[in-house]
Amino acid sequence: MSQPRVLCLGEVLYDFLADQPGVPLEQVQSWTPYPGGAPANVACGLAKLGTPSGFIGCVGQDTLGLDLVKLLQSIGVDSTGIQQHPTAPTRAVYVVRSLTGDRTFAGFGDHNTADFADTHLQADQLPIAQFETADFLVLGTLELAYPESRAAISRALQAANQHYVKILVDVNWRPVFWNNEATALPLIHELIRHADFLKLSEEEAEWLYGTVDPGVIAHRLGSVEGVLVTAGEKGCAYYLGGNEGNIPAFKIEVEDTTGAGDSFVAGLLHQLCQYGLKNLTDPNVARGIVSYASAMGALTTTRPGAIAAQPTAAEVEAFQYLQQQPG
Repeated sequence: MSQPRVLCLGEVLYDFLADQPGVPLEQVQSWTPYPGGAPANVACGLAKLGTPSGFIGCVGQDTLGLDLVKLLQSIGVDSTGIQQHPTAPTRAVYVVRSLTGDRTFAGFGDHNTADFADTHLQADQLPIAQFETADFLVLGTLELAYPESRAAISRALQAANQHYVKILVDVNWRPVFWNNEATALPLIHELIRHADFLKLSEEEAEWLYGTVDPGVIAHRLGSVEGVLVTAGEKGCAYYLGGNEGNIPAFKIEVEDTTGAGDSFVAGLLHQLCQYGLKNLTDPNVARGIVSYASAMGALTTTRPGAIAAQPTAAEVEAFQYLQQQPG
């Protein structure tokens, strides 16, 4: 297996999706487990597209954890950076769904958010050698909520800076992971300070910057190479290599929005690896990269689950070709 070009650090978990859409948590009768966790979703999406990726995170020595490691390996994700905690369980998240496919996190069953193995990622066990050959490091904000995984993020940032690895931060704000929202804001802003590329939802952009304009956000951040603001069925706005624009959403039948943003990130990074950063100044290249990422995200919503729903490069290209045909 070739060395990962993209390292994705953070949580891998099971989303337990309610089988009965449109009913509140108390009335859900059964759940179906789907593998997920934003950084793991990105790593899998990249591997399916053909860009070598590695996942760095911590699972429990339980059936859920072992199954997740096997799954990532079967998709082709490098698992060198996966740690196993001897006692803490692998994270499971319960997700209720609306009739239109939108999801709401409904907690962690019988566990407290800090009980899970992902919070115990050890900084001194990170696969530092992989940073020497990687092009990108993908980080979210969930693991900032816990002291040990926060220290691991700091160590990864040091290694990335030392080896000129570009950093993409996907905010992926989930209040349910934090015991105290007030502590989150300064930690998230501090992480974003290290970002070369920043991906936010419209809600996150409003919350952090009071605007959904990626150009304005990029100007405030100063040294960032790309800001992408996704808005579901409204499409996506971008600032990339000095170019700004909007990509309208693709018209598709949505079954489940789980993991769509992560697939968007995977599509974006796959294209950045293919085109190289020096070509981002070309407005047509920049627009094409974001359009590809949007197509990747859109296709993921047509099937249930996050990882299971991700398309291959051939499927994305076929979808884009069909979208360009008249009528």
